[in-house]
Amino acid sequence: MRLRLFEKACCNIIGMIHVPALPGTPNATCGMQEILERVEHEAEILKRHNMHGVIIENMHDTPYCLERDLGPETTACMSILASKVRGILPSSVPVGVQILAAANKSALAVALAANLQFVRVEGFVYSHVADEGWIDACAGPLLRYRKQLSASHIHVFADIKKKHSAHAVTADVSIAETAAAAQFFNVDGVIVTGTSTGVAASPEELKTVTQAVKNKIPVLIGSGVTPQNMHQFKDATGLIIGSYLKYDGDWQNQLDEDRIREIMDEANK
Repeated sequence: MRLRLFEKACCNIIGMIHVPALPGTPNATCGMQEILERVEHEAEILKRHNMHGVIIENMHDTPYCLERDLGPETTACMSILASKVRGILPSSVPVGVQILAAANKSALAVALAANLQFVRVEGFVYSHVADEGWIDACAGPLLRYRKQLSASHIHVFADIKKKHSAHAVTADVSIAETAAAAQFFNVDGVIVTGTSTGVAASPEELKTVTQAVKNKIPVLIGSGVTPQNMHQFKDATGLIIGSYLKYDGDWQNQLDEDRIREIMDEANK
């Protein structure tokens, strides 16, 4: 049985840091020093508001590449940034990483190098089509890689029926069956999302997935949480929030401390 990663049994708020476009990507405009300063600034803000967890992600690196097409510079840059975030936040606050798109082994390597506590991964079980192309299931190779790194202490949280994806090829497999399959394949937690960034998940799907895994692993919500709908998701282990924490609720904007306060006030009620 895994030790509990987060402070509370449920409704842990996990704030997102969307790092600026990294060197070598089409939208890159900043050098690493400026990127590092901006990431440090956001980490300090999230620390100030007592986030229960933080995850960093290369969401500005559009258009995304699959792992086979990513250069080593992405892993190197994310390792430096993740290490800085880990050093800013209290050791009691779990920090995780996701590397788009479906660069799950790279994320594990970053987590190990930066002393992070979890990774968010795509395509853990059942293949699907995403805007980057075909995403193969990866549970077997990924967990073997984690074992080879002696990194079994790093939790793997997997999106199921992931946003920004077409699941017609597995239309006959329910989200409950997908969650159960991920659990059978030793995932440490599953993430339920809406159809795209900023779109709320289904409260019914949260209940269905929680029942499917029999409350034995964490179930997290991965999109669309606001102070207004949070009551529908408070039974989830964690709420990963990015868009709402930004000005105008747009993930591309800077953090808005008034919005962060609203989220944390609601979570602590």
